[in-house]
Order: sequence, then C-alpha cells, then structure tokens
Amino acid sequence: MIGFILADLRRFKGGALAVVVLIALSLALSVTVTLQERALRLGSARAAEKFDLVVGAAGSETQLALSAVFLQPAPLPLMSGSVLADLASDPRVAFAAPVGFGDSASGHPVVGTTTALIEALSPKLAQGALFAHLGDAVVGSDVGMPIGGQIKPMHGDGESGGPVHTELAYTVRGRMAPTGTAWDRAILVPIRAVWQLHGMHGGGDDHDEDDDDHHPDDEGAQAGDATAAGPVAGAAQDKAPGLADAGGDRDHEGHAHHHHGHVDGNAPIDEHFDAQTPGIPAVLVKPRTIADAYKLRQHYRGDTTLAIFPAEVLTRLYATLGDARSLLLAIAIATQGIVLAAVLMVTIMHVGARQRQIGALRAFGAPRYSVVAIVWGELILLFLLGAVLGVALGYAAARLISGSVAARTAVHMPIEFAPQDLRLLLGFLLASMLISLLPALLALRHSPAQALRA
Repeated sequence: MIGFILADLRRFKGGALAVVVLIALSLALSVTVTLQERALRLGSARAAEKFDLVVGAAGSETQLALSAVFLQPAPLPLMSGSVLADLASDPRVAFAAPVGFGDSASGHPVVGTTTALIEALSPKLAQGALFAHLGDAVVGSDVGMPIGGQIKPMHGDGESGGPVHTELAYTVRGRMAPTGTAWDRAILVPIRAVWQLHGMHGGGDDHDEDDDDHHPDDEGAQAGDATAAGPVAGAAQDKAPGLADAGGDRDHEGHAHHHHGHVDGNAPIDEHFDAQTPGIPAVLVKPRTIADAYKLRQHYRGDTTLAIFPAEVLTRLYATLGDARSLLLAIAIATQGIVLAAVLMVTIMHVGARQRQIGALRAFGAPRYSVVAIVWGELILLFLLGAVLGVALGYAAARLISGSVAARTAVHMPIEFAPQDLRLLLGFLLASMLISLLPALLALRHSPAQALRA
C-alpha cells in the first residue's frame, strides 16, 4: 500500500508539491510568531534581570526602563545629584551607579558610569582592566575596538552628525565579558569625565553658563525644573548626558563654547558623590535585600523622582505584546484553516477525477478499507511533509529575525521550543487527520460499476 501511495504521489508530483508548500507556509507563520514572541520575552527579561532597581526623575516608567536598561536613545529629564549621594550612602544599597548618556562613538553609545556597574555586569573582564583615570574606557564585548585604542566621542547618537568632542580622547583599557544585554554594545567611561566634557559643574549646574536666571546653588529648584520640563529640558539644559536626542545637536553646535569643558584624561577617577554632584538622568541601584528594594522604591516614588523595577515594567509591556501575539496567532490559525479548506476542495476534485481508477481497484477486489486508506494516507503524508517543512521554515525565520534584533540591540534572543508548541503541532495534525477522512470516504460513494462508467 505504501508503494502505491508513493507511486501515485510521484505521478502527480507537481500538485503534491504545491499542497506541501501551502501547508508549510501556513504553519510556518504560526511557528515564527510563537517562537519570536517567546524569544523577545525571554531575551528582554534576561537582560533586565541584572538591574534590580532604577531611580530617575519623575516621568515615564517605560522610557526610563528602556533608556537605562536597554540604552535606547531618548531625552530623559535630570534629577538632582543629591539623590545619587543619598543612595550611595544608604545602608540598604549595595551599590548605586549613575548613568549618563548623550554621546556615541562609531555607532556605539558612550555611557558615563562607575566601576561598580562594570563589576556587576562583568565580574571578570574578558580583557584588560577597569578604568582608573578620566581618560580610560571599558568597552562591551561586541565593540570592535582593541585594547589601547583611542575613542573620540561624538555628541548625540551619531546618526545626526553631531560635533566631535575634541577635548578628550578615551583610551580603551578593558573589555567586558559577554552579558547578552544592550551593554555589550556600549562604551563605558567615568561619569565625571562625561560631566566635565559637557561643562557640568557641581550642584547639578548643567544649564547654559550664560543663563542668568538659574543659579548654581539653587540645586533643588533646578532639579524640579528638569523634572517638570521633561524632554523639553534637554533643549534648555545643554543637551546634557541623558537628555541628548538624535536630532538635538543643532542648538548644541551653535553654543559649543558654552558647554565643553577641559578634561584631564590622566586625572584619577573619583567615585565619591555628595550634594554638589551634577544632575543625572538615572541611577542603577542594587539593593541588599528584597525588602530593601521595595522600601527604596516606595521612598523614591515622589513628585521629583521615580523608582521602578525594570522587570515589573517589562511585565506590563508583555501584556501588550501578548495581545499583539494573540492577534497574529489568530491570523495564522485562520490562514491554516483557509489552507486546509483549499486542500480539502482540491482533494475532493482530485478524487472525483479518479473515479475510474478507484472503481477499477474495487472491481479487482480491493477492500473498501484499502481504498479509504490509500486516499487518506496520501493526504496525511502531504500534511506530515508540510508540517515538517513548516516547522523548519518557521524556526529559520525566527532565527533570522532574532539575529537581526540582536545585531541592533545586543540583547540575546533565545529561540526555544516549549511543550505548548508540541500541543499546537499535534492539534494541527489531528485536524488534518479528521479532514482527510472526508475525501477518503467520498471515494466510496459510487459502486465499482458506476465508477467505471464515470
């Protein structure tokens, strides 16, 4: 019987191939949607798990998480530097690492921070050592710059062609081990070098030096202004780190002489902060205990500051993503239904056109169940081949998409199958088996004599 089925399929190989491809494409869409949604969820969750708590100026929780954890360029409001000093001295905090954005080099974000964050991200460096001077830098594993190489930072993300900072060229001193996060593409430098490079002074004095309406000692008022103004503050406050946006360099170019300051690259780093610390967009905090994490979040959720758990913010994003995934999956399943219906119609027409052959088989003594098994077996074989090809195509498509996303974000997107995927595939095959019975039974609707006269 198997030989008869294979011989019959070879005879109509063109039509059989078309059916297999249709089935494969319909199933591949479901597989791609399912695998890619899971990869995005797992990849982002694993990237965020290294960051327990993020404190920033009052504003958007989602944007704070995306900018501080995933290094997505966006204008963030500044908060008072005294917040960093308070966090650094808080006994509930294992470490508090400020982050300052706004510059880039060779398409990689330049992030001002401290050695504590580097040690948390990469406890053991792949190469070199931590930065010890203002002119030192540590690069992520995906940054193709050699140890000892020079980095000339550019204002903005590089796409808008911002001015190059000529006051300082960083020297690569170390390379982090792969983390599977966006920080693999980052260039980490001392936060004080970033402040000095942008002419930022103590007390959060990051506004234009010629602005007589603001006073360096009026720290609290300035922090409040930065919070209230949000992204607009970036235009008025020097496009300082954390506020620089891709298209915001035009004003900066016109007033570059106000913003840039002298930086001694050989000066040792100072990672002690006080109330005169310049304004910052975000602080990455490592609480000592879970209870401390919740207490700190409650303490810093106020009118001027915002504290978030990145994982919690991502959970809300997953809910939205889940709705989109359900919609796409429903479309994919509907597509499978349409394909199954089309295959069923074609098969019924094919069986009708072969009535004489079927009648001859029965006239020569072929049992009824053998005729049903032949027709049913041909369809099931086509569905099985289509399912295997569809899973392979869906997996390959998900790998390509994840690779593309990882290349842009450095966030590893794991493509993994789960038990529910097997249930989905088995459900598809079960539906195929039941649907295939219809044309198989229709093959017996005529007697052998009627079939031979057809």
